[in-house]
This record gives sequence, C-alpha cells and structure tokens, in this order.
Amino acid sequence: MSERSFHRSIGVFSGTAINMTQMCGIGPFITIPLMVAAMGGPQAIVGWIVGALLAMADGLVWAELGAAMPGSGGTYVYLRRAFQARTGKLMPFLFIWTMLLAIPLLMSTGIIGMVEYLQFFFPGMGWWTTHIVGVLATALVTWMLYRRIESVRVITIALWVIMLVSIIGVAAAGFSHFDAHRAFDFAPDAFGPRFFTGLGAGLIIGVYDYLGYNTTAYIGDELRDPGRTMPRSIIISITAMMVVYLLLNISVLGVAPWQEIAQSKSVASLVVERSWGHAAAAVMTTLIIVTALASVFTGLLGGSRVPFEAARDKVFLSTFGRLHAKHGFPHIALLTMGVVTAIGTFFDLTDVINMLLTATILVQSIAQVVALVVLRRREPGMPRPYRQWLYPLPCIIALVGWVYVYISASTLSLMLSGVWIVAGLIVFAVWARVNAAWPFAPLETPHPAAGEP
Repeated sequence: MSERSFHRSIGVFSGTAINMTQMCGIGPFITIPLMVAAMGGPQAIVGWIVGALLAMADGLVWAELGAAMPGSGGTYVYLRRAFQARTGKLMPFLFIWTMLLAIPLLMSTGIIGMVEYLQFFFPGMGWWTTHIVGVLATALVTWMLYRRIESVRVITIALWVIMLVSIIGVAAAGFSHFDAHRAFDFAPDAFGPRFFTGLGAGLIIGVYDYLGYNTTAYIGDELRDPGRTMPRSIIISITAMMVVYLLLNISVLGVAPWQEIAQSKSVASLVVERSWGHAAAAVMTTLIIVTALASVFTGLLGGSRVPFEAARDKVFLSTFGRLHAKHGFPHIALLTMGVVTAIGTFFDLTDVINMLLTATILVQSIAQVVALVVLRRREPGMPRPYRQWLYPLPCIIALVGWVYVYISASTLSLMLSGVWIVAGLIVFAVWARVNAAWPFAPLETPHPAAGEP
C-alpha cells in the first residue's frame, strides 16, 4: 500500500454522521432570526425546504463526481480533471484562491455567533467590545492550532454530542410551551409578491445552513464502496437536517412572536429562558458558545490544509506549501486564514454569509455542474459507480438555483467577491508566468491524480 493510500472504513452511517456534524454546528442558532426576518414571518419554513431542494440537486452533482473520482480533495480534483485540457491549472488555482476567503469567512460566522450568545451574559457589550472579543477569540483558536495536532477525534465527538444536546434542548423547550397560533401567524399577504423577494434572501441563509452535505466527497479515499456510500450519505444527511431545521424553526416560533424572533441575537437563549427559566438558558447558552468555538477550531484545522495540499501539488502559491520548522504543520495557511477570519468578524453576519457564498458559487458550485457535463461528454467511458438520477434535471435545478442565489446576494458581497476573483486571476497570471505554466507555456497532458481512475 502506498503512503497516500487510506483505509476505506467509512460506511453510510458514519458518513452521514460526518456530513451532519459539519452541516449543523452553531448555524441554526444564529440564522433562524435572519431567515424569519428575510421571509417576513412563519413562512420562513419555506426557505428551509427550498434550501434543501437546492442542496439536494447540488448534492447529486457532488455524488456523481465524488463517486467517479473518490480521492481526497473534492472540488480541487474534479475541476483539475474537467478543465485542465483547456485552461491548465487556472480553475483549481481559482478554487483554492477563493477558499482562502470562503473558509475563513465561514469561521467568522462561528465567531460572530459566539459573541452574540456571549451577550446573554454581558448584555452591555458595545461595538468595540464586541469586535475586540471576536478578534481575541480568533487569536485564541489560531494559537491553539499553532502546534502539531495528530488527532481531533475527541473534539469532533464532543462537538457532535454538544450539538445534539443543544438542538434537542432548544426544540424541547420550544414545544413544552408551544402556541400553534403564534407559530403559524401568517400575515394576509405572506405569500404575495414580496414573498419571492424574501425567498432570495432566505435561500442564501438556507443554503448556508446546509453547507457541509458534501464533506464525504473530501474524504473519498476513506469511504467504503464510494458509489453507494457517497450519494446515500449526502441524500440522507440533507433530508435529516431539513427535518431538524423545520422542527427547530417551528418550535422557536411557537414561543415568541415572529417579530421578536426576527430581532433576537441569541434566539436559543430566548426560547429556553421563556420556557424553563434563566438557569436553564445559561446552561444552553454555554453549550452553544462551546459549540461555536469547537466548530471554528475544527474548521480552521481542516481548512488550513486545503491550500497546503494544492501548493504541494504545484497548482498554487508555493509559500502555502511550507511546514512549520519545529511542529510540522502548514503555518502560513493557518495564519493567513486566521487573519481573514478576524477581519470577517467586523462585518454583519448577513454580509459575511453573502460574501462566502458569492465567492464560491462561480468557481465551485456552478463550475462543478459544468464539470459534470463536460466529463460526461468528453469521457463517457469513465467508471461511474453512481450516475446522477434523472440527469440532467438535477444539474439544471442546481444551476438555476445557484444563479438565483448569486443574483439575490447583497451588492457589497457581489462587489467584494468579484474583486477577490479578479485579484485571483491577476495572481494566477503572475504565478503562471514565474512557473512557466499555461498560458505562458503549452498545456500539460491531463492525467488522473492519486485516487482517481
């Protein structure tokens, strides 16, 4: 067995658990108010359902690509295989470039959520205090990671348990004092013309909460029977989390008026306090704060390895391929992502979610749909243990959905993410010139990477 080989031990159950752990985290505890505000009432439940449909269509794109190329790397592997014959290393380079922004911004949402829940204990926190705490929390997590870490199994298991306890606790608190009239207090024009405007903003929130359904695609080397495990883990995890989000949303709306929910900065604390008192709310709030920190810890740990692996494969800036001289971890990537995470905490939560999605939609989500179609036509003989159901319908739904999400994003996020991608193109041109790569040299003959057929 080569040193790059992995033991294929992850089945459908464990793969689904891995996906669901990444999908949840602190997400619903900070986005339920955003979803209710965006949709303008209890019709927020539609946002979770439509978000699940888009995630499912996109998940089937991941399933076919991941099952056909079950190596570690996910999008990086698929884009290299599909586009290398025409554009060399441009697409994988741009993907890694956007990950330098998107992964830290995703971590920023965890820090922002943690600070919002801290205000349950310290309600007098001002603007400066809030952001100083966010920066200090980011620095703490980066410092904790600035060492050799062989395993995060204990942290992952703890995160999973705390997440389950938090979700079950909040939902139980909501349903123990549930008022159906309040939970389904739809306005007369709830589904009028303004509904579709709200749906665009709500879909952005919904998609953010489902992020993580593709986690098994990044560990394809370790899946048992990838053609069966990958699609099932994706489909089951999306369906299960949709049910969880719907139950959580309905239970929350049954405790307080939706107008109050929409304004809440710590909705889980609000629900538990109204139902079971201040002491129970304090315990739940503490668990959610721990969940937020743990999710940022594991996210930065894994995220810092993405540009490192690409640099080692000579498709990204060589600086990111350096290991710490003493502890042997990718310190340049970690510090870069830590700084971007800290900067992200100064933005509004909604803006951060908008930016991380717009940064990835073009060079990951839409690019993967195109990659699947390109590979179907160019390499019809490629072994495909799983072929997308009802092809090309899921591709069309995913493409239309991602375009709708993109054009529904805020102007600020479109501008900043656009600047980031243009900057990536400029950096790629300089990098390609220095390394004598396309377009300054002939295209290399495409070849499968490790783990690909």
